[in-house]
Amino acid sequence: MELIGAEILVECLAEQGVKHVFGYPGGAVLYIYDAIQKQKHFEHILVRHEQAAVHAADAYARVTDQVGVCVVTSGPGLTNAVTGIATAHMDSIPLVVISGQVGTKFIGQDAFQECDAIGITRPCVKHNFLVNDVRDLADVVRKAFHIARTGRPGPVLIDIPKDVSMTPCKFSPPEGEVKIRSYNPVVKGHAGQIKKAAQIIASAQRPIILAGGGAILSNASAELKELVELTNASCSLTLMGLGAVRADNKNYLGMPGMHGTYEANMALHYCDLLIAVGTRLDDRIIGNVRNYNSLPRKIIHIDVDPSSISKRVKADVPIVGDVREVLLELNALLASDGRFSEKYRTHNEQWWKQIEEWRSKDSLSYDRESQLIKPQYVLETLCKMTGGDAYITSDVGQHQMWTAQHYRFNQPRHWINSGGLGTMGVGLPYAMGVLKAKPDATVACITGEGSIQMNIQELATCKQYGFNPKILCLNNRYLGMVRQWQELEYSKRYSQSYMESLPDFVKLVEAYGHVGMQIETKADVEPAMREAFGKYKDRLVFLNFITDRDENVWPMVQAGKGLTEMLLNPTHAREVLGIKGEA
Repeated sequence: MELIGAEILVECLAEQGVKHVFGYPGGAVLYIYDAIQKQKHFEHILVRHEQAAVHAADAYARVTDQVGVCVVTSGPGLTNAVTGIATAHMDSIPLVVISGQVGTKFIGQDAFQECDAIGITRPCVKHNFLVNDVRDLADVVRKAFHIARTGRPGPVLIDIPKDVSMTPCKFSPPEGEVKIRSYNPVVKGHAGQIKKAAQIIASAQRPIILAGGGAILSNASAELKELVELTNASCSLTLMGLGAVRADNKNYLGMPGMHGTYEANMALHYCDLLIAVGTRLDDRIIGNVRNYNSLPRKIIHIDVDPSSISKRVKADVPIVGDVREVLLELNALLASDGRFSEKYRTHNEQWWKQIEEWRSKDSLSYDRESQLIKPQYVLETLCKMTGGDAYITSDVGQHQMWTAQHYRFNQPRHWINSGGLGTMGVGLPYAMGVLKAKPDATVACITGEGSIQMNIQELATCKQYGFNPKILCLNNRYLGMVRQWQELEYSKRYSQSYMESLPDFVKLVEAYGHVGMQIETKADVEPAMREAFGKYKDRLVFLNFITDRDENVWPMVQAGKGLTEMLLNPTHAREVLGIKGEA
């Protein structure tokens, strides 16, 4: 049959099983939107800003393990989307972003709403395509989805000139597997390397397993749990790995790194074996590499992306492959040796005694007697009320770190936040993406008075489509993380970090047609939350918690410092470290 390019695109999206597309129309994509209007394969969700379209598609992909899809127009439509694309790229999220482009004969002539989409996005996509011929479109779409979802996932851009979207050509549904000669990611790990890893594990006295976002993306939670049980090793999860192992697992030490727990950081530093699973071991996890390398240890590093292995910390046993596939083989080797499990019941006993001593310090403690609303208390109340099973989206800042520390995640793909890029404004569009994928889910968006204003216009999208997350704004009237750094490293010179003019969030939310609450006392925290999740369970509720404006996130490893150089909450640091006399 003969179809125009826009209709071919729609048919190809349907062939890929796409059910939902997020986007915002404009001149260069009007033929595409006309084709969308006439089809019944998938639903389109109209956002209020292109950045939100990409974020929503990103969250949709995170919770479904499917490729998220969004459509933006040329020029400013594309540039508005770049932040979302870079966010997905840093967190290895599979997306296909379809951008409009000016007609092929106008490219390079500074035409109205023209920009170099390929050049602009090249550093922050897994791959990108400019479709110059409508006959190539179907093949490009299939390749884009294949590249986005395989190997280390990531965003792929398809830039479609307007004349390509309107040009007719003969079309028949493609058949057969997608094959790209220059792209063949490794899935199975090297058998010899896996055997070597098993031998090293068997001789370790102080092992720790550190798992990151790669364990979530490869759906390896069951295999990771089995590895923990087989080895009786301590386990820590990065910010992106939270939920891969249940927070109530006895071997779980909490999150490591810049705002990690005392026990996780000490175990990570003093271990004799680090089994790194689907993590880049980046600066926020390891801190100062020279400090970390000051003690000898063996490192087994498992990742589907070979460029992530030994990037910052040299691995003794690098294993390239899909995390789940590698763990299946590694666990089978360990389980087949009957002597191994018996050995591990006893031979790391002293290591666990040391860990329990570190754990007893309670490095996440805070002033529970304060009559001010402590943000940690809000999050602990949320966790108690939802049982650790809600879908939690987060913006970026202090509230993000407090959530990672105090919400006890029990399931993978329930913690949706921007890790690598640290993008403010993602929380609300993330909640939209989650609710489109899981319409009956309990979804809470944790935000701050700074972050929420970056995409607050999406309250209109929520009203239009019936998205009803509960938005918990931890309002301390500061750009909190900036203020914390300024307090600790800039002699309390709070340059541009105080929010001197804030909207009345309750009235603003009500103007969008939702429910607003302002909570100013500790005694009102739990009743307000119960009302939001009970009486107003079918409404979007914005809970504006007026929190202690001076509260900091502890522990903290400052930039350039090592894991053993943690700053602890000053109110109990002396007790944690056993300091006597002058601090």
